[in-house]
This record gives sequence, C-alpha cells and structure tokens, in this order.
Amino acid sequence: MNIQDFIFKQEVDTSKVMQGVFSWSAPSNIALVKYWGKKENQIPANPSLSFTLSNCKTITTMEYKVKSEKGISFELLFEGKPKEDFKPKVQKFFERIVQYCPYIENYHFVIDTQNTFPHSSGIASSASGMAAMAVNVMSLEKAIYPEMTEEYFDAKASFLARLGSGSACRSISGSIVVWGEHKGIVNSSDLYGVPFGDTVHENFKSYCDVILLVDKGEKKVSSTVGHELMHNHPFAQQRFAQAHENLEVLKQVLISGDQEAFIKIVESEALTLHAMMMTSMPYFILMKPNTLQIIEKIWDFRAKTSIPLCFTLDAGANVHLLFPNTDKDFVMTFVRQELSDLCQNQHFIEDRVGFGSERIK
Repeated sequence: MNIQDFIFKQEVDTSKVMQGVFSWSAPSNIALVKYWGKKENQIPANPSLSFTLSNCKTITTMEYKVKSEKGISFELLFEGKPKEDFKPKVQKFFERIVQYCPYIENYHFVIDTQNTFPHSSGIASSASGMAAMAVNVMSLEKAIYPEMTEEYFDAKASFLARLGSGSACRSISGSIVVWGEHKGIVNSSDLYGVPFGDTVHENFKSYCDVILLVDKGEKKVSSTVGHELMHNHPFAQQRFAQAHENLEVLKQVLISGDQEAFIKIVESEALTLHAMMMTSMPYFILMKPNTLQIIEKIWDFRAKTSIPLCFTLDAGANVHLLFPNTDKDFVMTFVRQELSDLCQNQHFIEDRVGFGSERIK
C-alpha cells in the first residue's frame, strides 16, 4: 500500500454516525533490531524488528460526538483527570493525520487514557499511547465505512500510529513486527509495520521480557534529538547497512530456533544503538553504571548456567531481559537475588511477548 491508499475519500454522513465510544488497549514493544535515525515524515532510516509486549500497555477510551463547526477539537484525560501537558502531543497527532482522516474535524472527542505501568517507571509510553489512539480513530473510520477489511484497518492504524511516534507502528498487530523496507520481508514498508510472516520456531514463541528499571528519571537527551544526530553521524551509513544485514540473519534465526545466534544479534544490536549515541556529535551516554553491572552479571550467569538469557536496551538506562518461559523460575530467582538491588527502588516489571492491540467491548 502507498500513501494515497490511506487517504479517506468517501463522503461522510454524520447523521448515521453521530456519537459513540470506543475503547482499546495497545501494548508497548521492544526492538531487537533497532531503528535509530529517521527521514522526514517519520520514515525510518533503517528497518527494525520487535517483540510486542503483553502487560505493559495503554488503555484508551475515545468518546466522539458530532459538532457543528469543523476543526480539531478534543479533551484529554489521564486516569479520569484532565492532563494539559499531554495535549500538545495529541494535538500534533491529529494535525498530522487529518489529511488522511478528514472526518475527525466533524467530531469533538473526549479521550481518557491510562497505562498499566507506572508513569514514572522509565518505560516510554509513546508507542503504546499512540497505537491506542490510532486504533480508536480507525474504529471511527470503520463505523463510517463498514466495508473496510481487517487487513486495511491494521495497516492504516499502523500508518497513523507511526505519525504520532515511529515505534508505535509496531504495536498494532502481531507478536513479532517488522517496520521498514527490507528485501527479505514480504510486504515490508517504511509506512507501517507488518507482522513477521514466516513460521517462528517453538523456541521463540513464549519469550519473557523482564524490564529492570535502572533509572526512572527523564532522559537527558530525548530519542527525537538522538535520531536527528544520525544525520551527520560518521558511522550512519555503516549502521544502516548493518541493520539490514542483522535483520536478514535474525529472520533465519527466528525460523531455525538458534538461540545462541539470537543472543549474539540481539545483544550486539543493543550495544550498537548506544555506540551510535556515544559517537555522535554532540556525544552522550544514556546507560548508567548499574546498567553495565547488570550486563556483566547476565554474561556471568549465562556462562555458568547455559540458560539462554540475554539483554537488550532501549534508548535509556533500563535493561530488558529476554529468555524462554521454560527458564522463568531460574531467571526470576537470579533477578531477585542479584539484579533487583541494581534497579531503582528494586523495581522491575515482568512481561512477555503478546499479540498487539485489542478492542475492549
């Protein structure tokens, strides 16, 4: 699908869809092959692949009602209370999508959102939050145009979510999602995420993700700024090529079930992401001393036990532990005994691979 396919061209009869309410949950996701650097209009500089999470999600309810004057109009609540500091991001989202969803100017919205994880937990809520917004908007579009297919719904929801937050496009559908054009992934696109189409080996079908909250504070350098610094980065082109290569290898690994190769790619990708930060100009470091201590303990644990536990990092200090559910008891004992003391207030979150956004009836 191309951009023109996502422009809503039907006549809107507001007398048939005057008011109502939708409610959706959308999860966060963790990239295994990282995207770092983007072009105009939220287009990624390289493809990425992620695990969709299950427990860390945003739940958003959207009430809509026809109004007389056209224009973007909404109220925003967080856990039932007005949240003014969230409004600019939602305003920008609506402004970006209105050319594809012109019908939103016919309605006033009351949006109430909440996260299943604490707002101060250090987990970015932009991916799950914008994905939840996108599927609610698409529910309204489907009410206006009931003939819409499920495939189109998911693709356009992912397309819209991307305009709010790039990684949000990987939180719509599928346990493993690819975003960005890649020759080895059928139907892959820079415009939206697509579910990993090949048969995944049993080894990777029940993976756990324990998020170690090393630092819950606001990052000193935002991801938006970090992406911008890739424009003149001395190693940018090599990094983009590496991401394509790693994605192709990881695709085969997910099919074959090779856990040792999985660990090498995932950990290398995490460290490469932070290497890009440390070698940009200006340079910066988002890892903390405890991040490094945790990584060393993971390597030591893996060497001693042969349990296929590995880590990945997002653009911050927190550490995601990835491992098969069959090893959960051993790993959680390790977390509680050796790693929790390295987390802020001993705080960690247990999660697992999930399936994407869900309509709440």
